Amino acid sequence: MMSDVEPLFTRADGSYVFARWGRPIVPVIFGVDDASLAMFKGAIEAVVGLAGHKMAETDPELGANVMVFFCREWAELGEVPNLDKLVPDMPSLIIKLQKADANQYRIFRFDDAGAIQAAFVFLRMDEHLSAVAADTLALSQAVQIILLWSDTAFDTKPPLALLEGNAVLRPEIADVIRAAYDRVMPAAAQDASHAMRLAARIRPPS
Repeated sequence: MMSDVEPLFTRADGSYVFARWGRPIVPVIFGVDDASLAMFKGAIEAVVGLAGHKMAETDPELGANVMVFFCREWAELGEVPNLDKLVPDMPSLIIKLQKADANQYRIFRFDDAGAIQAAFVFLRMDEHLSAVAADTLALSQAVQIILLWSDTAFDTKPPLALLEGNAVLRPEIADVIRAAYDRVMPAAAQDASHAMRLAARIRPPS
């Protein structure tokens, strides 16, 4: 129903902001071993497939347009070559993350039509994140970059659930992702009526 969909894209300040990817997704992951790398790329491929979207070998502008960085301390990001060229004012962001004692942060870039053009994901492997199973963490991050969700979308209920001990995408979130990538839907929207259109595509048949 619309009442279930609208909060997923309504930000804390009350504004409705939706965006999906407008180009094939090309991920690259830094700071993990080969097994975790394969797991993350597999999770992204699975979510992209669910959306009916596409992946590619390279992005014509950035080479890769989803960049995931793992670190133990936020200060390590300041040592990544050329990262400050991709993320504006990186030193200030590092200080902000340190003060907030955050363990994850995402930044999105958008094209002229408002569609997602690139995503940068930063994960600090503190005690909490380190306790999360790698496949669960990978799927959770893949879900959170496939759309521009509200900053409060998953505050009370995460996008994943446990099924027989395994983390799976909640069916209602999977439905929203599929509906959001329906070809007749816009790549970006800032009017809450968009939620009604989404809901119409996920409402079970009568």
